[in-house]
Amino acid sequence: MKEEQSQQQGLMRWLKESVTIKLMFIGFLVLLLLIPLVLIENLVTERAARQDEMEKDVSDKWSGSQLIQGPVLVIPYTRQYKDRDMNNKEIIKEVTENLYVLAGNLRIKADVTSEMLHRGMFETVVYNTHIKVWGDFKAELNKLAITPGQLLWDKAKLTFSISDLKGLKTNPVIRLGGQSLQAEPVFNEKGLFSNGLQAAINLMATKDKPVPFDFDLDLKGSGGLSFLHTGKTTDVEASGNWSTPSFDGRYLPDYRKVDDKGFTAKWRMLYYNRPFAQEWAADDTILNDMHKHADAIFGVKLKVPVDQYQKTMRTGKYGILIILLTFISLFLTELISKQKIHVFNYILIGVAMVIYYTLLLSFSEQVGYNFAYLIASVSTITLIAVFTASLLKNKIAALLFTAILAVFYIFIFVIIQLEDLALLIGSIALFIIISALMYFSRKINLDKN
Repeated sequence: MKEEQSQQQGLMRWLKESVTIKLMFIGFLVLLLLIPLVLIENLVTERAARQDEMEKDVSDKWSGSQLIQGPVLVIPYTRQYKDRDMNNKEIIKEVTENLYVLAGNLRIKADVTSEMLHRGMFETVVYNTHIKVWGDFKAELNKLAITPGQLLWDKAKLTFSISDLKGLKTNPVIRLGGQSLQAEPVFNEKGLFSNGLQAAINLMATKDKPVPFDFDLDLKGSGGLSFLHTGKTTDVEASGNWSTPSFDGRYLPDYRKVDDKGFTAKWRMLYYNRPFAQEWAADDTILNDMHKHADAIFGVKLKVPVDQYQKTMRTGKYGILIILLTFISLFLTELISKQKIHVFNYILIGVAMVIYYTLLLSFSEQVGYNFAYLIASVSTITLIAVFTASLLKNKIAALLFTAILAVFYIFIFVIIQLEDLALLIGSIALFIIISALMYFSRKINLDKN
């Protein structure tokens, strides 16, 4: 009986003091902490989605991202074809179709004045812009087998599109062929553009000459400003006071300048790399072809300088690594100082490192990512350091562990800031950390218990 009790006591003592059992528990705890880390990542995703909802709400009330399409000169023409009547007698019928002509030289200049609108803690970039559009039209009928006599010059019209008509601050006045015309909305859903504006024009006096045009747009928008390449030669210049623009679309600018005062960008494109012709007849769906459409759009996006949700999410993905390295460092500190730390205390430290990410998320929404990282890191490191010092009763060991913990959090911050070199720097740093752990653990006899 006494022998059985002695064996049981020996087993319990081994379970409490065994290095192997403690390492197994630490491994299990690390895996268990993956659950709250995943929940925190879901919370970050939810908050980011909430920000997107607020941006859409502000855009809906202010005006959305603007896309300028056109202008296009539309000239009706008559076409005759042979048909048969009810008695199978051949007759000649006449129909009216449209000839669509794009600008020969299209020039656009946009001055963008941006600002931040706040909805609670969320921010959205909005802008006001004055856009000047000018150029000329010249129809080349020989390519389409249409004669000048077929064209109804007195029924021509100029049409263009703005993606969100709510953003118009003034009614555009189109100057075309020496005439000034008020633009009117196009209510035909099957027209050339979905949000079109047009003006009727009599071109009888200028039918054999290039037709110059120009008009101005005073617009509101948010997020970005884009253009559709519709000129035989398209020259676009955009400038603004936003210091962190992103140039996107099918064409990047030939010239760009970005500094703290804003940006200036210039594009010049020829129709050779454009996915639609200079003139075509009858088909009013060509510019609505989404694939071709995407291949001819370019512009600038006004991006928020710091996206705290993306950086918080990236930081959270390193959470399991930080927890694992912290537990290994604490375990080695425990062995070196020969002071036992209860498994429950490991759990408390693990919970503190998980709560760190909720602190980071909540503070980043208020003060930005960098300052939030400082607050959350200093708070968490201080809490764990004081708690560990009270457990180890060894100031030198506690200070060493605190320094190691601080290095871990500084390492993660540097990785987050270095987007292009993150993998390289992270790999080198991890190699150094593992080398240091191997060096300090080489004289520890893990099998002595």
